[in-house]
Amino acid sequence: MLGLLLLTLLGAWALYQRQTINEVAVDIPYKISERLERLWEIAQESLKDKKYLRAEKALLTILRVDERNATAYNRLGILYAKQQAYEDAIECFEIAQSLEPSASSLHNVGLIYFETEQYEKAALAFEQALGMEEEVASRHIAYAKVQEKMGHDKKMIVSLERAMELEKNPQSLTILADAYERTGQEEQAMKLREEAAKLVVPAGQPKRVKQPRKVVM
Repeated sequence: MLGLLLLTLLGAWALYQRQTINEVAVDIPYKISERLERLWEIAQESLKDKKYLRAEKALLTILRVDERNATAYNRLGILYAKQQAYEDAIECFEIAQSLEPSASSLHNVGLIYFETEQYEKAALAFEQALGMEEEVASRHIAYAKVQEKMGHDKKMIVSLERAMELEKNPQSLTILADAYERTGQEEQAMKLREEAAKLVVPAGQPKRVKQPRKVVM
């Protein structure tokens, strides 16, 4: 009888232990997820407030927990770029690219190569970024700046014209007009400046919305 009672108690204890272990196992991922979320908040806030050391610590902690987090590597690369630690920034962007290929990582690498006057490498990075995501005007503008530095005026103009097609606004028109002037195309530059002036809305005046044309039956 005593032996049966002991077996019953041991069985109940073992069941309790299994339940406790299972509860802990379920709780661990939740706690890790909660901590990572808090670390992301710290990193974002610190980057915004230019508290780079605090942001770096948060991002490195995230990577210790999740070493294949491409977004964390991208943010770390941005942080290092802001501090002009360009080699570290490039390394972070390249790791991010190897983990999760994206046009943004390639574009960031291109910007750093441009900043450090490595124009051929910058051009290659921008070309790869455009190959992945061509419908972004800022990528074409960045590529045009590299081509200008390399003395490739035709490629510069083509890129800026594509940027204007994608986003026709006073800024893109003015950038292209400046490029036309630098390459001796004053007439085209003048036309673009006039067009840009028409798109500028005077302060305090609402922007006019074009009415759709009536359909002819």
